[in-house]
This record gives sequence, C-alpha cells and structure tokens, in this order.
Amino acid sequence: MISVIISVYDEAESIEELHDQLHELASSFEDTLEIIFVDDGSRDGSWSLISQLASQDPRVLGIRFRRNFGKAAALAAGFDAARGERIVTLDGDLQDDPAEIPKLLARLGSDCDVACGWKQPRHDPWHKVIPSWVFNRLVGWLTGVLLHDHNCGLKAFRRDVVHEIRLYGELHRFIPVLAASRGFRVAEVVINHRPRKHGKSKYGVERFTKGFLDLLSVKFITGYGDRPQHLLGTVGLLSFLLGGLGMLILATQWCGSRLIDGVQPVHLHQTAALYYSLALCILGAQFLSIGLLGEMIAAFLARDMDTYSIAEHTEPAVDSKADHAEPRTKTQ
Repeated sequence: MISVIISVYDEAESIEELHDQLHELASSFEDTLEIIFVDDGSRDGSWSLISQLASQDPRVLGIRFRRNFGKAAALAAGFDAARGERIVTLDGDLQDDPAEIPKLLARLGSDCDVACGWKQPRHDPWHKVIPSWVFNRLVGWLTGVLLHDHNCGLKAFRRDVVHEIRLYGELHRFIPVLAASRGFRVAEVVINHRPRKHGKSKYGVERFTKGFLDLLSVKFITGYGDRPQHLLGTVGLLSFLLGGLGMLILATQWCGSRLIDGVQPVHLHQTAALYYSLALCILGAQFLSIGLLGEMIAAFLARDMDTYSIAEHTEPAVDSKADHAEPRTKTQ
C-alpha cells in the first residue's frame, strides 16, 4: 500500500480536483493507494468536501483538527494514520503535481530512504524564491544535508523513516535533516511545479524569522541533542577562561602598581576591562550550569528513547551440534 498524505488549510477550491488527479493516478498503480486528507482547522468548507469524498471513495481517509495547529502537526497525524509501506506527502494547493509521485517512489531503493522533490522550474514570485534560495543554502551549510529545496511539499519516504522522526512546531521544513540525523539516506528528484490556481499562500514574511530560529533548534537537536554539554559547556568554558585570563592580567597590573616604586597606581574600578572580565566569568558559569542541566535532562529522557536505529537484523544459522548446548541468558 502507498499512503498519500495531504495537508489542507482553506483549500476547498482545490480538493476535488486534487482527488480526481490522484484517482486517475491510482489506476496506474499495482499497489493499493490510500489518500489521507488532514484538515488543519480550515474555515472555508474544506472538511465538508473531504467528508463527502470519504463517503464516496473507500480509499479516502479524513482527519480534522479543531483549530489550525500547523503543517508539522498535520503531517504527524497523517504519519500516525498511514498504513502504507511507502508514504508520500504533498500540499493541497495543486502546485505539487501528483503525476510526479511514481518518479519519487521509483527513486526509493537500496540507496535512498527519503526522496525529496526539487521544483523545476519554480512558479512562485521572486520574493519567495530568493529568500528560499538563501534559506536552502544556509540549511545545507549548517547541517551538511545538501538539497536545493528542503521545503518542497512533495516527498516520499519509507515507513521506517516516519516512525523515527518526531515533528512538532514547524519542523516540517527539516524532515530531510531529521531523517539524515537518524542515518537515513536522502536523495533529490527534479519534479514539475505548477502555478497556483486558487487562493493564496498561507505563509507570510514572518516565516523567514521562524525558519531561521527553527534551523538553529534543528542544528542543536541533531548535533547536540543527546550531548548538550559539548556545545554549551564549550562556550561556557571558553567564556570562563577568557574572563579568568582578563582578571589575572588586571590582578598582575594592580599588584605591580603597588609593589614597584614609580609605577602609576591602577584603579581597577575605573577600568572597563574589569567589568568585561566579570561578565565573561558569569556567562561562562551560566553556560556550564545550563549544559549540566541539559545533560541531566538528556540522560533522563534517554531511558525512554531509542538512541540508535537498526538497519538490518539477521538470525544465526542453526547448528545441529549446539542443540544440547546450554541456553544463552541475559542478566539485567
């Protein structure tokens, strides 16, 4: 089974047409196609259309949020409900072409667990394209996951991927990064992008600020989520050492001015370097303390979380000579 998850927010004009395109596509699949519409708190009648489609087409499943929780929450709900071994996500605004789904599914293989779309050519206004270009380069530079379009809505996954990544807030932009951090292989596929036919984009200028802050969070989570002291402690230690070095130099100057005749006395309370050094020492101590608290929280959460991912598992061959051997036991 192939599960197609569609996040919908005030896309009533597009839902029926998108369903028709997916229905046409399903006829070309040997596998069963499951269509999951997730209504993210729409107020334009989208849910009525989804309910109608679900009553007419047994392949359609509808999920409705009481209010708008965001795309990440919508995708997470779709992942939980999906039954397919391969899962596809796309937006409900008709800009993602369902005809490109077979191309993404074909890319999934022994060397690819996540197939991301790369919109070519992209039919968006310049004030969305240019910031998006900068954002994708920044994400690639900070995370090492080099993609032309991290935020493309059209993606295909193996089922194992969606079980291991946890989406919240607005982390849907960083699904490839989160997957790569768990050891999954990410690839990119050029896809057709269509101009918007109905409505308008739901994302404004504020998404750039949120996206940058989320990028910092993702960098910390994927790089230092299970060892926060390595980052915070390093910053704190450097700050503390710089502040301590400054204090040592000032103390040497003050002692020299008191012990050596003819040297002009040094009044530390009139020296700006004293306050800078004190501030660095205080900041260093705070960073070290926060890092220690982070380590304690990470150690507590690690008891209930898998910190590794198994790619394959094989059973040992049966040895007839070992039939009467002592059983292996595990002591806890």
